[in-house]
Amino acid sequence: MLNQIILNTPRWVWVLLLALLWLGLSQTRARSASLQRITVLPLVMTGLSLYGCLASFDSGAALLVWLVAGMLAVTWVLPQELPEATRYDAAMRRFSLPGSWLPLALIMGLFLTKYFVGVVTALQPGLRGDPVFAFGFSVLYGAFSGVFVARAARLWRLASQQGSVAAPAIAQSA
Repeated sequence: MLNQIILNTPRWVWVLLLALLWLGLSQTRARSASLQRITVLPLVMTGLSLYGCLASFDSGAALLVWLVAGMLAVTWVLPQELPEATRYDAAMRRFSLPGSWLPLALIMGLFLTKYFVGVVTALQPGLRGDPVFAFGFSVLYGAFSGVFVARAARLWRLASQQGSVAAPAIAQSA
């Protein structure tokens, strides 16, 4: 059965997996990034998470659960300190970021959650309306989103504290 699931998975899913692996692995090394760049990943991952939740479940309550879980994750992660090697150069508007395996784990966690929910609901469509199933996976989707957003918000806060306001920097990229 596992072989059939893998063989029937559209090719674009595997291309997406490779792209996400590359993105996650690229963050395991120390790097430099602009404020705009550190904003894109959380926005994209939150969008994919929200889409996964809305597309997978027939309940409006799933969206509320997603939102509450995301807010709880933000509340938990936001007060945590940035890694000591994290720096922001206000003149260059760039961050120096230490490598971390956490982004890869979060990206793969979100991808695998979406893949698992997609496979399971394709095999058992009735689960789309099951409140326990929807609740559990909406919590996961929301938690992933909250962690992505909070990690970026900590960097926005660092930039703001060093004389660069995050909102105008984001607006300039448009």
